[in-house]
Amino acid sequence: MSSPQTNNSGRLNVINDEIDLRRLWGLLMDARWLVIGTTVLALLLGLAYGVVATPIYKADGLLQVEPKSGGMAGFGELTELLTQDSSSEAEIQLIRSRMVLGQVVDQLHMDIGVAPDRLPLIGAFSAPEPAPEGTQVPLFAGFRDSQTYVTVNHFNVPDRLLDEPFTLKSEDGQPALYYDEELVAKGPADQPLRSEDGGIHLELGEWQPGNEELLLIKYSKLTVVNGIRANLGVSEVGKQTGIISMSYTGTNKARIRAVLNAIADNYVLQNIQRTAEEAEKSLEFLDQQLPEIKSTLTSAEEKLNAYRLKSESVDLSLETQSVLERLVAIEAKLNELKIKESEVSARFTREHPAYRTLLQQRRSLENEKAEINKQINQLPETQQEILRLMRDVEVNQEIYVALLNKVQELRIMRASTVGNVRVIDNALVQPEPVKPKKGLIAALAGVLGLMMSVGYVLVRAAFNRGVETPDQLEEQGISVYAAVPLSEHQQKLDRVMAALRRRKKGKHEPISLLAEKDPGDLAIEALRSLRTSLHFAMMEADNKVLMISGPSPGVGKSFVTANLAAVLAQVGQRVVVVDADMRGHLHRYFENDGHTGLSAFLSGQVDLDQVLVQTKEANLSFISRGQIPPNPAELLMHKRFGELMDKLSEQFDLVLVDTPPILAVTDAAIVGQMAGTSLIVARYGQNSVKEIDVTINRFEQNKVTIKGAILNCIERRASNEYGYYSYYKYSSDKS
Repeated sequence: MSSPQTNNSGRLNVINDEIDLRRLWGLLMDARWLVIGTTVLALLLGLAYGVVATPIYKADGLLQVEPKSGGMAGFGELTELLTQDSSSEAEIQLIRSRMVLGQVVDQLHMDIGVAPDRLPLIGAFSAPEPAPEGTQVPLFAGFRDSQTYVTVNHFNVPDRLLDEPFTLKSEDGQPALYYDEELVAKGPADQPLRSEDGGIHLELGEWQPGNEELLLIKYSKLTVVNGIRANLGVSEVGKQTGIISMSYTGTNKARIRAVLNAIADNYVLQNIQRTAEEAEKSLEFLDQQLPEIKSTLTSAEEKLNAYRLKSESVDLSLETQSVLERLVAIEAKLNELKIKESEVSARFTREHPAYRTLLQQRRSLENEKAEINKQINQLPETQQEILRLMRDVEVNQEIYVALLNKVQELRIMRASTVGNVRVIDNALVQPEPVKPKKGLIAALAGVLGLMMSVGYVLVRAAFNRGVETPDQLEEQGISVYAAVPLSEHQQKLDRVMAALRRRKKGKHEPISLLAEKDPGDLAIEALRSLRTSLHFAMMEADNKVLMISGPSPGVGKSFVTANLAAVLAQVGQRVVVVDADMRGHLHRYFENDGHTGLSAFLSGQVDLDQVLVQTKEANLSFISRGQIPPNPAELLMHKRFGELMDKLSEQFDLVLVDTPPILAVTDAAIVGQMAGTSLIVARYGQNSVKEIDVTINRFEQNKVTIKGAILNCIERRASNEYGYYSYYKYSSDKS
């Protein structure tokens, strides 16, 4: 949306915050070769990286976790109470635990790194050098190439030296261990090497030294475990299937396969050990209970025998026998529940569902036992006593026999423990590397290059506040008298002159007038259009003096002034060009040396006839700047300058005065007070709207009115092609 604002000079400023998608597309079209080139370069770099990057391989395996019964092994009913199948997530965390991975590190000696000194040792998992076909490669604590074969059986260092590099050399055919260029130990390869304080201990397996030194590092176990975790992937296949997939990535196929198999084996082993430990604990508990039950049984039998001898033989009725059997069964269950409760209380609180179930069962049995006791109390005293004694004997005997059976079962279980985990698929390495994905990397690199180049173009355009179309000036109330395209012919001439200046031969070389060299050039056509506009603009002027200035150097004032004068002269107007820019080079357009000119006339050294020269172009005269004075502004303020303008206005149809940039010096403001018409030249993409507005304000502060602007060097771009550029595409009128 556009919002109008009025500046200090009364001109209307329009702030446009709309997004012009057409212009954005045009910007990208203008920079298409940059975008295409950057994208292609990024794509090639991505492909190159995919080719030279070290391939990463992947080994995978499969495990199955079967449902596991918990609680005291050997008790059937308690299984239902305490069964807690281990979740797959818990098993995954066990696989990734330091307990399992630490055993893998110790088993494979992964905490010992060996590599040649010519290469950086990038942790415990850097791949060893390739070995000749048919040879055994040391996977972890060793190194082999065509000349060297060294393996390490044992390497211990103090904790402060963990992850620190040591150097292993061959001196006089014997291994020598160095740390920071200091000899630590040296001796025969078949004997352990120890430091003087005994803190460093090295045992070598194979010792076939070559010509190069080896780096030897003892890594902390945590460092290696973290490295394994970074390359290890563990996940459940499906949901609640109990099937766990494991994968491990690395640069060496044999190494990653060995690591993954070791992880699976150690995980299965710890699972078996855990199950065996549960059986061992249950067996230990039962072994403690058996002597007590045996003693209780013996005591009960002795009491029963003694009572029978004392009371002679007593037979039980069928009803009493039935009560006894029921009571014995209840007592046996109660004793079994007590044993279970002692085990459960060590693992759970009384609020646990398993514990609460046991308590509920015990209360139910105790209530039933109380009912039977009421029946027993109604029996004769002799019957009651013999029933109680027989109950104690049978209950303890049943419990004792049951415990003996459980003990035998647990011993068999301990001897044949297999755990609830099994390996379904051993580790195998995929034949093709999983990284780098060359196609994906190339595509991502190409997309990144495209995004970066597009971003650069848009950011550059956002920060470039230079004027690109006459519309931007006219929206601020600044009239645009002409939009001059960038001339390719003039660019070629400029490049030739730049080459001469670099060779220090073209400092004073003349510059060809484009109006003479290529009168049909679009830039000259634009100046012909300006010629028509000036005719109407100067009708109300006080005099025939036309001043041309600009906001900053390098906008093309001299080019516009010289060629505009030539275009005006070509139609028969008598034109004189005055170079009031004491630091300019306008004289080079008219093959003038510039030594005698305006500065000499204003200082009274010469007369007008001596500075006014006729150019090769008919009807076109020229007054150069002359020698560069120390005080240009003071000279221009002299009355002789005003008199000069009056004389020239009488002799010529138009007096063109080229002045320096107003934002650099004040000379233009002095000249503008004597000019009937004043214009400024702004360069496409260089001068901002704000800069041009400040330029006009500076003139107005000095009582100089700027009629309008000439937008110079408009480039043909997609972002502005729809604007003021396209109307120049017509056959030139050379008249």
